[in-house]
Amino acid sequence: MDFNRQGDDVLPLCSVCIANYNGEDYIEHCIDSILAQKQFPGRVEIIVHDDASTDNSLSLIKAKFSDVILLTSTENVGFCVSNNRMVAEARGTFILLLNNDAVLYGDALKILYEGSQKYGDGIFGLPQYDAESKNLIDLGSMFDPFLNPIPNTDNDIQEVGMIIGACLWLPRDLWKELGGFPVWFGSMAEDMYLCCLARLWGYPVIALPNSGFDHWVGKSFGGGKVTKVNKLSTSKKRRSLSEKNKTFVMCVCYPFALLLVILPLHLLLLTLEGMLLSIIKQDKSLWSDIYWKCFKGVVKNRRNLLTARKHVQSKKKISGIAFGRYLLHVPRKLTMLLKYGLPTVK
Repeated sequence: MDFNRQGDDVLPLCSVCIANYNGEDYIEHCIDSILAQKQFPGRVEIIVHDDASTDNSLSLIKAKFSDVILLTSTENVGFCVSNNRMVAEARGTFILLLNNDAVLYGDALKILYEGSQKYGDGIFGLPQYDAESKNLIDLGSMFDPFLNPIPNTDNDIQEVGMIIGACLWLPRDLWKELGGFPVWFGSMAEDMYLCCLARLWGYPVIALPNSGFDHWVGKSFGGGKVTKVNKLSTSKKRRSLSEKNKTFVMCVCYPFALLLVILPLHLLLLTLEGMLLSIIKQDKSLWSDIYWKCFKGVVKNRRNLLTARKHVQSKKKISGIAFGRYLLHVPRKLTMLLKYGLPTVK
């Protein structure tokens, strides 16, 4: 692979953007997997944004990867701001957003590029595999009515509701058109927002069935996966950010008729879920640290939500029925509860 170095006059075909926070145990493998790419038809630049890490990942990157474009922050600004900053510096025709705990397969960039040439402008992803077990996690995801992602594992289904931000490819010009990640999201569900927005504006969201990447799921925010003992594990931080930002996406992107029905039901079910979980777990902090934060976040950002909704809906190119193609009827949380029981929340 032809690697762009700082100061090169030849523009890269792809800019790989890696948001790093305390990724000492993973970032080296991530960058090595980019450098090992084969048969990619252009130059690649690697940009890392270090989000005020407190481990040795920053010094490791400086010591081992001197040609990486390194942006550093003196304060923790979150995933959205980190990626916005990197794409603002990027020179590539295409952007690949890559988690610091993701490892690309050897032909990943080639497959992503070929997919974009076949389908045109849009958002593209690859099969995601668990880095520990090597089991397939998803080929993109669909949604239930409350925007809980439902993993797609069918190779024949390529047009999906969303591509996970751990490995997300799109043209840089499309990123600019979509406006990047809303900074008021902070972290979590920003990939869901970008994909829902792209589909509303007439761009495909496609999971390519070939190649792939390994992902150490849950290392950034804790939990978010099924444990070895077949139980769900998550963290208060992950759940709080996820519930808040899924609600944001719903408020901005849902067609009005659907929003009118689903949003009140969504908030009611969240209230009941929070109360029951707090009682069953005998932990009042579950309500205050997860569910109450979600409600406060919606109220606090009501102006952002109204402004974003007006802008997004004014440019939509598909009908509400077309948008709903990726919403499945069975609530994801109910199926997970029946299968795994109550989650462990740390």
